Amino acid sequence: MSSETSRSAASVTIVRKLLDGLYLWSGYLAGAFLIAIFLIMLALSAGRPLGIDLPAADDFASWCMAATAFLGLAHTFRSGEIIRVGLLIDRFSGRTRQAIEIVCLLIGLASTLYFAWHAVQMTSFSWRFNDLSQGVIAVPLWIPQLGFAGGLVVLAIAFIDELIHVLLGGAPRYERPPAETPEEIIERAMQSGA
Repeated sequence: MSSETSRSAASVTIVRKLLDGLYLWSGYLAGAFLIAIFLIMLALSAGRPLGIDLPAADDFASWCMAATAFLGLAHTFRSGEIIRVGLLIDRFSGRTRQAIEIVCLLIGLASTLYFAWHAVQMTSFSWRFNDLSQGVIAVPLWIPQLGFAGGLVVLAIAFIDELIHVLLGGAPRYERPPAETPEEIIERAMQSGA
């Protein structure tokens, strides 16, 4: 093996680790916002009987909810947990299936890029024009919009990553191999909450 080939393989490994880390940390951030929602709701519930009011708590909870939803998309996609209707695609195999996967990835990528572009643009406008929230506490809107825009950008990166992988002949990483035993079917059903 030449030194150039080993350097190329090392570069691919580094990029793979960085991308996987990006998806993982995006998922961790989504989890942190989910915990924040829990804490806000807990404080609201505990404060009500005591007569303690948390100003703009509903606003903060809704912003955390949006951040949770969008920051978790890439990790969910890469883990194969996004709902996918495989009724059509599961009937095919080989090159036909790969072509259908590529078309589906292209459609998903185009949609995600469209929404990511406009989310980033909206966040940029909010920052430039110093838009403030309408609630009790005036918060610059670009701050809560970062979770929305950032999550869509990371999802677009995940789609590009997966599209390149499938174009190079790899099997989609978001697709789990079929279950081989009845126990495995039951275990997967229990994990997915079905």
